[in-house]
Amino acid sequence: MYHFYSILLLELDKKVFGNITTKEIIGSEPPMIPDTQDIFEKEFVILLAELESQPKDNLMRLLEEQKNAETHVNSRPGAMALAQNKIQLFNEYNKKYVQTIKEKLES
Repeated sequence: MYHFYSILLLELDKKVFGNITTKEIIGSEPPMIPDTQDIFEKEFVILLAELESQPKDNLMRLLEEQKNAETHVNSRPGAMALAQNKIQLFNEYNKKYVQTIKEKLES
């Protein structure tokens, strides 16, 4: 039983968008407005700035990581009832970030 809970805690602490963790998206804290939206915007700006200096190999790795993060966040049991608006916000920002990575890979 202990092993199950430690895995669950690791999953909740998994960073899925910059420094934003799963528990921040599916949990009640921080509140959606204005905190979560502000946090996503700040992380998005940081992530975009970091893309500027990334070689293509790193961009491909980042793209794969973000696809995995999307699957991870959208597959949380019960998460849809807990924080649907924050999950949607994650999906919006993640989609913009993934699109930017793809554009950089194509350039």
